[in-house]
Amino acid sequence: MKRRRFIQSLAAVPVVAVPEVIAQQPAASQSARPTEEAAKLQLTPLDGAGEPTPRFFSELELKTLRRLSEIIMPPLNEMPGALEARAPEFLDFLIGASSTERKRLYTTGLNALNSQAGKRFGKPFADTTDAQAGELLAPLKQAWTYEPPADPLAQFLREAKQDVRNATLNSREYTTANATDGRRGGGLGQYWYPLD
Repeated sequence: MKRRRFIQSLAAVPVVAVPEVIAQQPAASQSARPTEEAAKLQLTPLDGAGEPTPRFFSELELKTLRRLSEIIMPPLNEMPGALEARAPEFLDFLIGASSTERKRLYTTGLNALNSQAGKRFGKPFADTTDAQAGELLAPLKQAWTYEPPADPLAQFLREAKQDVRNATLNSREYTTANATDGRRGGGLGQYWYPLD
């Protein structure tokens, strides 16, 4: 008999308490049971237990993505921003599971942002001020067209803006804030869960 068939047959056997066996137990063993309840453990949601570790991006790339996300989607009108919605961590997972071309677009774009910040301001993009970051993100001010931009950095910024926005608006934190604020939006309750 195969192991699977054996386990299935065990699962199919009903467990029935026999009243005679229970009645034959001495009363002393029943009174020896502790009267205290078992200690109750406080449970924490999986994603609230600690900070996730980067899986695809390097630490510098993830810091750059966090700063970019903070600028693209800040908290507004008591709604969470990209950082509160943990959009960069989700994108770390998403881009890590994406095509090679998309991975290259993100790593090249994040490294280009750091390179330009280093050349112009002598520090990584994550440490730039809002005014300095605004100068580096000037391609985002260009009008949208059907054709992707020729500049690789502008193409990355265009894609990252859309991805950060989608990850934020579809997060549990944004959906919960939207519901508690009395607003109703499409996709209510259809947020992403962290995957391990």
